[in-house]
Amino acid sequence: MYRFLLTPRWWGINVFVLLSIPFCIFMGSWQLGRFEDRVQDHRTATEQVSEARHEAPRPLGEMLPVTKATSGKLVTATGRYGKQLLVPGRELDGKQGFYVLTLLRTDSGEALPVVRGWLPGAADAAKAPAAPTGEVTVTGALQASETPGDNGVSAQGGLPSGQTGAISAASLVNLVPYDVYDAWVTLAKGDSGMKAVPASAPPDTGLDLKAFQNLGYTAEWFAFVGFVIFMWFRLLRREIEFARDAELGLVAEEEQPVAADAGAK
Repeated sequence: MYRFLLTPRWWGINVFVLLSIPFCIFMGSWQLGRFEDRVQDHRTATEQVSEARHEAPRPLGEMLPVTKATSGKLVTATGRYGKQLLVPGRELDGKQGFYVLTLLRTDSGEALPVVRGWLPGAADAAKAPAAPTGEVTVTGALQASETPGDNGVSAQGGLPSGQTGAISAASLVNLVPYDVYDAWVTLAKGDSGMKAVPASAPPDTGLDLKAFQNLGYTAEWFAFVGFVIFMWFRLLRREIEFARDAELGLVAEEEQPVAADAGAK
């Protein structure tokens, strides 16, 4: 009854099953490992931001460029405040509002974007306190340039004059006539009565869509293992039924089912 297992067709089916199962298990385990790595990155980044609040601030130049290791660290910079911009559509403590972003002109000639604080409501230049005049030294958490469309950062264009959707050198360099650092700072203490904006974890270290995509792929690969096993047993049962029917003379022995036909039913 089981001699059909020695046919070339079934040799091909069996080889496919024996190769596909470990391959799917490997891919599922790899995707699960990627998810676990992202969870660990998120935990490490969160702890880093928390611990950075208790560390002594260091000069800005020593902490650039911004990396996962330096993001969230306290830095100091000295200069004079220049152009002020508003960053609309920013949420804090469950409320919608906007950031007040002022460019600090440093002795290097480059400007450092400084988020001086957050205000509730629609972005309105009349609500934003003017920046201090004269030379100032600021202390705040170092942050990487934002990417429009990521982590809630608006990708909206056509904003009114005096507003920007993302805090990034690529966006700001088109709004001011001088170079801008590829980084920004959020003040440790809000300026002029504004709420301080807390530092965020470095990019690609959060439990974002990419992390849960890895988890979804894990489930898909392991589900495919079950599907392969299920289809193999279904094909086997169908072949056995035809073999029994052939022995009883209910069907000609040469009318064996093909794999494609078995999979269709």
